[in-house]
Amino acid sequence: MGRWAIALHGGAGDIPRSMPPERLKPREAAIHFCLQIGVDALEAAQTPLDVVELVVRELENNPHFNAGKGCVLTSNGTVEMEACIMDGNTKICGAVSGLTTVNAISLARLVMDKTPRSYISCIDGAEAFAREQMIQACFMG
Repeated sequence: MGRWAIALHGGAGDIPRSMPPERLKPREAAIHFCLQIGVDALEAAQTPLDVVELVVRELENNPHFNAGKGCVLTSNGTVEMEACIMDGNTKICGAVSGLTTVNAISLARLVMDKTPRSYISCIDGAEAFAREQMIQACFMG
């Protein structure tokens, strides 16, 4: 088996050292949980691209991080998410933006795998594509 490493973070935002323990502990636990998901998936011989999508989707579904459910709201008080994923071997990528209800990383992966495009944006584009694909895994869990 080849050597591998995982690096992940909980998004931009508050500085952990200035965060009160009641906010820091759930974040630390969630990071450890996501890291273990990634390690287990790699040890089960899942592809690196599958592992990236799996781990980032977990971060998006956790309200403690600046991604998905926990993302910083726009100036209008709404959620708008984006994501990009790239295959390091082929340099093919998929990206989405302007999402409000969809796991951005999973939809970006679908853009990469199922379209000739590299980028789709906004509700009329990206979320319509998710509905067309009828991929339940994309919708925020």
